[in-house]
Amino acid sequence: MSSYSDDTSKPQIQPTIENLSQAIFIVNRHAKTAPNPKFLYKLKFSALHKLIREGKAKKIGLHFSNNPKYSQQQSDVLIQCGKYTFHLPPSKSDFEELPHLGKLDQNVRNPKATLSLNQAKKILLTYTGLSEVEQNKVPTKPTRKKYNKPVFKRLGESYY
Repeated sequence: MSSYSDDTSKPQIQPTIENLSQAIFIVNRHAKTAPNPKFLYKLKFSALHKLIREGKAKKIGLHFSNNPKYSQQQSDVLIQCGKYTFHLPPSKSDFEELPHLGKLDQNVRNPKATLSLNQAKKILLTYTGLSEVEQNKVPTKPTRKKYNKPVFKRLGESYY
């Protein structure tokens, strides 16, 4: 009996530091142009924090953000994972513990990655334990009350 399914025909990619950093790079690149990037950024955030906790990635310092909110100066944490570097929003302790590196160097680039978005998501989902089904639920909008026209009483009539 030889029955082949899609999962068994392709070898599973092991979550090494190089594969994880490539997967984060791919997810981050796609999140920048995705119509609903919230889940992709959450996946990146969770994976990087788990890598930092395990000692497989480290925080290097702070950079001024290229696209600050509300046109105010803002900093991001520079994280190195394998041959790749990423930015995350800083915590309060990051400002006390990490050196500020100034402006981002535009000449420094991450290496090319050869993963597809689906492969990258699979790697990061198995590594972080997140579930895409839970995250993609669209919150239902609260139903608006039907508009009732105001009722005007004649002068002297009671409202009760």
